Parts: sequence; C-alpha cells; structure tokens
Amino acid sequence: MSDKEIKPIETSKEIKPSEIRNDEIDLLDLFNRMGRWFGRIFRGIWKAFLVTFFFLLKRWFWLGLSLAVGIGGSYLLKYSSEKFYNSEMTVRSNVAGNADIIAYVNKLHTFCKEKNFSELASALSLDESKVKYVKDIEAFWVVDLGKDYIPDFVDYKRKHNPLDTINVYMQDRFVVRVKTAIPQELGEIRNGIISYIEKNQFFQQQNELRRRQNEALLARFDYEIESLDSLQKVKYFEESRRLIPKEGGQMVFLQEYKTQLLHDDIYNMYLRRQEVERQLTIYSGIVTVLSEFTPPAKPVNRALYYGRYLIPSLLALTILLLIIADNRERLKQAYMKY
Repeated sequence: MSDKEIKPIETSKEIKPSEIRNDEIDLLDLFNRMGRWFGRIFRGIWKAFLVTFFFLLKRWFWLGLSLAVGIGGSYLLKYSSEKFYNSEMTVRSNVAGNADIIAYVNKLHTFCKEKNFSELASALSLDESKVKYVKDIEAFWVVDLGKDYIPDFVDYKRKHNPLDTINVYMQDRFVVRVKTAIPQELGEIRNGIISYIEKNQFFQQQNELRRRQNEALLARFDYEIESLDSLQKVKYFEESRRLIPKEGGQMVFLQEYKTQLLHDDIYNMYLRRQEVERQLTIYSGIVTVLSEFTPPAKPVNRALYYGRYLIPSLLALTILLLIIADNRERLKQAYMKY
C-alpha cells in the first residue's frame, strides 16, 4: 500500500439553510415585482379607459351630430343611388374539374368591372341595352367541410386555403352570383351565361369525349349483364342434371352451387349501368343548373349597405378632429419647435 493518505471522495455538497432561505427570498421578490408590473399595466388601462370615456362624454353633441349625419347620409345615398339586386344559381360541372370553368366565367366579371358592355353583350348573346344594367357576374367555389361531399358554404371572399386537405373545394359544382339593376332580366342572363359556357370549344371537346366513353361503357355493361344472365341459366340447368333419381323415386342432390351469388353481380352491374345512363341523360351538357336564380325581394344597396361604411368613417373622423382641437396648443408648439 502507498504511504500517501487516501482522501475520501466528496459525493455531494452540503446545502446550508441560509442558501435555501436566500432562494426563497429571491423567488418572493420576483413574484412581488411581477405583481407590481401587472398592477401598473392594469392601472394604466383603467386610466386610459376613464380618460377616453370622459373625453367622449364631454363631446357627446359632436359625436351625436356625426352619428346623425352618417345615418342621414346613408338614407340619402339609398334613395339617390340606382338600386341593384343580387341573385345566385348553383351550377354542376359535368366535365373534369371546376377551375377552368370558374376562370372562364370570371372573364364576365372582368367585362363588368371594366364596363366593357360590348364584349359582355357579345359573350352573353344579349342586346347591349340590357347588359348595361348588369353590375357584376362572378363565379365562386363551394367549400366542403370534412370531405363529406355535402356543400357547406360559398367562398365569396376567396380566403379559403386551397391546400387544406380536410376542408376542400368541391370539384363538381360552383356558384354564379349576378348583380343587376333589372332583376326581371335574370332569366335571359341565366341563359346567356349557360350559352357562354356551352360555346367554349375546349369544354365541348371534353364533354364529347366524356359522352363517347360513357356510351362505350354502357354497351359494355349491357354485354356483361347479358353474359351473367346466360351463365346463370347454364348453371341452373347443370344443377338440375345433378339431381340423380334413386330407388323409390327419390332425388339426391350431389353438388350444390350458389346461383344466388350471380344475382348480386347482376344487380351491382345494373346499378353501375344506371349511373352511367344518368350521366348521359340528366348531365348530358357541359354544365347542369342545380338551382336557378331566384327573384330577389329587396335591393342590396339599402341604408345599411352604405351605413356600415359611412357611419364608422364619420365617427372616426369626428374623434380625430376633436383630439386635434383639444391639443391644438401642443401641436402648435411642436410645429414651431420643429
């Protein structure tokens, strides 16, 4: 053994009670500071609320006058402006995808926005004297929440994320909204929009290809149904032959064949054939109107239509002018200084 003294290894450092006490004091100090900070914020918010409340209360006359002017201006705009009406129709796309058709219909929106009535009249096959009352024509996507194939809402503001994989755009329908000053012409506008879509050569080619494929598929279903029916008859006679007479005139069934399974096959084939036939008859065109334009009862540009923009704007402007008037001396000094 070595002559050197072996020192024991220190396994842990002893924590003194004074250090624990200091930690507790630091933690309490931290909470006290946080409490004072939140208290200052709360008092500041409360003071700002009181100052704002009494500032507006003292100037109630000007604020009331601003509100009255906003309401009066809304009614003035209502009665002096030309009335226009909104109506919608839901359209089913029978060719693949909605994106191309929606973009194509929204060319009419561009014509309306630019007031290009000659192009709009040509596109809708209507007289220019009628389309000049059309304020807007626009197509929108329909959103399906949860991918249950049930339409939930129309994306009027175009804020839905197209990359959302749970709430998706429906690919078989869209909504066309028309704003017009003459709602009596909605029927002709409807026919013009459908005609405008049906005249597109690319959509015509897609639809013709779809129809030919469905006709070929229909013929194939007829052949398969006839084959299954013939097979079922053959199996029926084969089963009859397998019933061999025995002594005493009794019949013995040697092998059982489940012919009823062919009934299910034939039935499913008929269901698939009916769906294809429905595509050829009900949805024969490029698009199919699912719900028509309905005559609107009230115009869009009522007093509330203007008031929701005019009243808040006048109130905000009035408050700004009152703040400037109340602090005009300070603003004058700041102007002279700088």
